[in-house]
Amino acid sequence: MGCMTASTGRRVLLAAPRGYCAGVDRAVIAVEKALEQYGAPIYVRHEIVHNKYVVQTLEKKGAIFVEQTAEVPEGSIVMFSAHGVAPVVHDEAAAGRLATIDATCPLVTKVHKEAVRFAKEDYDILLIGHEGHEEVIGTSGEAPEHITLVDGPEDVAQVEVRDPSKVVWLSQTTLSVDETMETVDALKDKFPQLISPPSDDICYATQNRQIAVKKLAEDAQLVIVVGSKNSSNSIRMVEVALDAGASAAHLVDFAAEIDEAWLEGVTTVGLTSGASVPDVLVDGVLEWLAERGYGDVETVKTAEESITFSLPKELRRDLRAEAAALVADRTGGTPSAE
Repeated sequence: MGCMTASTGRRVLLAAPRGYCAGVDRAVIAVEKALEQYGAPIYVRHEIVHNKYVVQTLEKKGAIFVEQTAEVPEGSIVMFSAHGVAPVVHDEAAAGRLATIDATCPLVTKVHKEAVRFAKEDYDILLIGHEGHEEVIGTSGEAPEHITLVDGPEDVAQVEVRDPSKVVWLSQTTLSVDETMETVDALKDKFPQLISPPSDDICYATQNRQIAVKKLAEDAQLVIVVGSKNSSNSIRMVEVALDAGASAAHLVDFAAEIDEAWLEGVTTVGLTSGASVPDVLVDGVLEWLAERGYGDVETVKTAEESITFSLPKELRRDLRAEAAALVADRTGGTPSAE
């Protein structure tokens, strides 16, 4: 570790990697590009990513966030969030004469494809994840008759399958690695022939950020995670920090939410951010801490990230014309020029 500031002995350990993952970066840019290319409004089903600041910023640019596909006016463009949607949502969009942009993270899409493949082979699929999370709803919708949700190790005792020799586990991509493997171990005790997915479902960014926060917790009495309350990966990072030995860990959306009482007796603050968080929010926390004597900032790097994803292919088409054509097809009329 680097030297502390001589005057106060206070420092900040800044995690790297932190913040935006490739899937979030792709989804946010997709909304911005759609607004530039097609003009406002662009409807987005659910929050494009789980971050209050990002959602508010995109709303100011002309994005409209809705909870249900039925809220989108006929002939409009709707984007599906990075968390993915069930096949029935695509059907709803088609029935509503909507042009669609699918911004589902490719790593989530991979889990969807695994669910479809194992269902076709008539496996019982045990999906490890949190009930009600958009990603879990989307994955479950790919094969609802084959998928059983397992929300942590405590659920394992109640799990029943048709054939213990044909069981596979999949998982939500944003979970705690340690908690997920605890659930997997419990499932393997109950179903010794349980098959693991062909590759680890927990995304690289989630794993990297959890490894980084564990490193921070070795030396920091307080860990601050920048992220929203509905961000699964951000919540998990707080839990991981506490499990790794931090005396305290808190989740905040903005610097203004930090309680100065948290700093009492603290010489070293660990700082990181969830995979949906832009660095401008972390910069705000660094400024807030510097004003209170924590001006010595040391980066703690635990991994390099170079993964990028191409933008959704739909952004290469004229979706406004496609939406108008869908409406015209229904009414038997001619699409109006825009």
